[in-house]
Amino acid sequence: MTLKLDYKKPSLKGNIQVPGDKSISHRSIMFGAMASGKTTIEGFLLGADCLSTISCFRKLGVDIDLNGEVVTINSKGAEGWKEPSEVLDAGNSGTTTRLMLGLLAATNFHTVIAGDESIAKRPMKRIVDPLRQMGADIRGRQNGQFTPLAIQGTKLSAINYTLPVASAQVKSAILLAALYANGVTQIEERVATRDHTEIMLSHFGVDIKRENTAIRLEGGQKLTASHVKVPGDISSAAFMLGAALITKNSEVRLQNVGINPTRTGILDVVKQMGADLELIEMDTEGERSAELIIRSSDLKGVEISGALIPRLIDEIPVIALIATQCHGTTVIRDAEELRVKETDRISAVVAELSKMGADITATEDGMIINGPTPLVGAEMQTYGDHRLGMMAAVASLVTEGHVLIDDPDCIAVSYPGFIEHLNSLLR
Repeated sequence: MTLKLDYKKPSLKGNIQVPGDKSISHRSIMFGAMASGKTTIEGFLLGADCLSTISCFRKLGVDIDLNGEVVTINSKGAEGWKEPSEVLDAGNSGTTTRLMLGLLAATNFHTVIAGDESIAKRPMKRIVDPLRQMGADIRGRQNGQFTPLAIQGTKLSAINYTLPVASAQVKSAILLAALYANGVTQIEERVATRDHTEIMLSHFGVDIKRENTAIRLEGGQKLTASHVKVPGDISSAAFMLGAALITKNSEVRLQNVGINPTRTGILDVVKQMGADLELIEMDTEGERSAELIIRSSDLKGVEISGALIPRLIDEIPVIALIATQCHGTTVIRDAEELRVKETDRISAVVAELSKMGADITATEDGMIINGPTPLVGAEMQTYGDHRLGMMAAVASLVTEGHVLIDDPDCIAVSYPGFIEHLNSLLR
């Protein structure tokens, strides 16, 4: 169903609690299912991707109760999982698909995991190859490059592995497999990636060591059931942050947003752009969080590249939109990973913002945006990508004329209620 937005350049005022962090919500289910005993999770993201993770573990025989944003898991540990009678459906979730490969590789049964049309196009060999080095028996289309993937669980052995791409999903899949492998697994990261898996492993009682760029984990360790409090997702907060920055006379407070340093690249970038941004850190366990106060700002173009990219890869669509309203040129480099996201996000972002009149050009590994540019209403395509849907909705705040979004329902993958939250800030 198409959504028509015509905000006539409002201001935004008010407080928002963005939904729980998607990465942490996924992992809390996985770790609770691996641990023996009762795990409770508060602030769980009720998005389609995370619900796919719950569905997969239920098919493995794990008792999971969902009551609003509170999840209770009663598990006998991975030893109590059962061979599923049907295919594990990961939906649109790359995290579910890739991380579960690491867990399923070490079981004593057979599974098949698949997802939707988008997942069927996303590269899996970057996960499959290191798992095969550990002894995993994984088969699929084009020698395991694409789903569906069939996994025959087997005994695994530790490896030393240097990540060829900066990917938290690859790192996490190997770490999860390493829990059930003989020996000590070592992973070398050339560029630091989000470390939610390492933090949560420690929270569930696993001894994991990091020395400079090396991460070490000894197999055979058991997880202790725990309580997890999920902070708000900074990748979702980024779209509200962007909305406040580019909409005149705005002040928005975003409460309890996760500020894990491996995820705060968006905050560094908008500060460089000249954003009026305050951060009030909260007392928390495990993952850090804070209240963010954002006011509309006069912004300038910046260059974004190198080690900063993995810390904001999911926020580039909204950064590109913000850049259309900056004075000067914004250059995004080293972001070729965007071409294998839910869609080719480089091509999609450039195509959709160009429809609105943005001065934006795609490059092989990023884009170049000149601003400030007045934006006009257009018919926007999401390509089934939640972040493209949110980008289009935020852009409508500053366009002359209305915006049509072809598939607004896809936004619920990571931010159920996004349009309602945006509307609640209108003044």
